[in-house]
Amino acid sequence: MKKLAIAAVFATSVVALSACGSGETVVESKAGDISKEDYYQELSDKYGSQVLQTMVLEKALDDKYDVDKEQIDEQVDTLKDQYGDTFESVLQQAGYADEDAFRESVKTSLLQQQAIADGVDVSDEEIQTRYDHMKTDLNASHILVADEDTAKEVKQKLDDGEEWDKLVEEYSTDTGTVENNGSLDWFTAGTMDAAFEDAAYKLKKGEISDPVESSFGWHIIRLDDTRDTEEEVGSLDEERDQIKTELAIQKVDSAEQQEKINKILKDADFDIKIDEYKDLIDDMTSTSTTSG
Repeated sequence: MKKLAIAAVFATSVVALSACGSGETVVESKAGDISKEDYYQELSDKYGSQVLQTMVLEKALDDKYDVDKEQIDEQVDTLKDQYGDTFESVLQQAGYADEDAFRESVKTSLLQQQAIADGVDVSDEEIQTRYDHMKTDLNASHILVADEDTAKEVKQKLDDGEEWDKLVEEYSTDTGTVENNGSLDWFTAGTMDAAFEDAAYKLKKGEISDPVESSFGWHIIRLDDTRDTEEEVGSLDEERDQIKTELAIQKVDSAEQQEKINKILKDADFDIKIDEYKDLIDDMTSTSTTSG
């Protein structure tokens, strides 16, 4: 989301200046003046491609999907509640000019989510399971290894009574958690790899899983504790659409996500009139345009 947001910060300025007369001066000094034309050209040279990419992507997505103000408000209000009086400074540190720039970035992100989730089947059972998980936070530890045979070896050693902490140090490739005996601390539903999360939520406190394959490798998971979630969870009807979107996105790998966005851009049939950007759509569809 950050990549697109940075471009959005400059979009208004560049578009507005493009309509200005070239003879007007925006800066006067003894060292020389800076005209609006010079200022616009500098912005265009530095950010023009990025801004135009953002604008055509939003245009293409807006033509097929809808994001209403309430959806954006919900995302923004969540962060406002989280950061309180520091919200504005957090936005600035993240590279946003103001709240409007951030809201535009949120809109683009939500549109991309809809595009990626479009056409992906999610069952009522999957939605119910995720909803149930949302009510409980987990505190778990893991041992991450590269292959199934190693994972089975670790599990067998645990079954034979060898100490968890010793095996974490000996086997785990997750360097970020080794010093904490494999602890992942508290996490909520929807924040972990889907396979990992599904296995973790099936465990009882103190129980250790069989080997679990995720996009990161093979895990042995130990459930250390549970608690009621600190986040407010609405009714199933209220949460259904968001859950369905999240689960659908999890089912689409990064290459498929890229293909979906590329198709939307190509189907929009953009005709770029600026010579230096005439290959913009080809450039966009040959590199990553999604963000998250």
